[in-house]
Amino acid sequence: MTPILARFSLEGRVALVTGGSSGIGLAIAEALHGAGASVVLCARRADALRQAAETLSARAAACLGDVADRAGLADLAARAAEPFGAPEIVVHAAGLNARQPWDQVDDAAWNAQIESMLAAPFFLSRALLPGMRAKGRGRVLNIASLQSTRAMPDSIPYGAAKGGVAQLTRAMAEAWGRYGITCNAIAPGFFPTALTAPVFADAERAARLAAQTCLGRNGRLEDLQGAAVFLASDAAAYVTGQVLAVDGGFLAK
Repeated sequence: MTPILARFSLEGRVALVTGGSSGIGLAIAEALHGAGASVVLCARRADALRQAAETLSARAAACLGDVADRAGLADLAARAAEPFGAPEIVVHAAGLNARQPWDQVDDAAWNAQIESMLAAPFFLSRALLPGMRAKGRGRVLNIASLQSTRAMPDSIPYGAAKGGVAQLTRAMAEAWGRYGITCNAIAPGFFPTALTAPVFADAERAARLAAQTCLGRNGRLEDLQGAAVFLASDAAAYVTGQVLAVDGGFLAK
């Protein structure tokens, strides 16, 4: 029998992480890299992307790209395969939240949020599918949200995208399981990132959110790393179509 810890190893695997220059994306990239994977980081900001890749090792590369540009996703998938070969793991961590009140939501903000967080996980994964099928395995890891299941203020487009991510995860799992590809999502609670900076800037609000959890605290980025490695590894070979809340029990309380 294979030792259980060996099933969590990502040695020899190639991962593409969008939104990989900071926040949740970079934290997950660090975890996959630490578990042995070669990691390709994708983001829009060249300097931040280069710096993030340099913090890892020779098994890391930068791939400049904007996942909200649907027409460029096939090219992005091809470029992501250049450093280490075709990725069999993809993490869709790129995202934004314009935090506009409902009567101020404009077309540009709506489209940017839906494209980057709902359309891109499908179209980019589909572009990577031939490489995964050739290897006989694949792991798609989406980033859902507390807003996949509940509403929060000034976040209608964000909530719509993240609600869609939960169903997209199930639908991709159904479509691609026959090829040895699993599709799952992590739904983070409140973590300090650039995206949530307005929340954590309000100490009283941050404290209220911490009190809402079962554990009495908000998340630390390292709290996401174990779940990401598990879902990307052979240990999760029979787990697909699931949304795993890593939220300190926020939704349970």
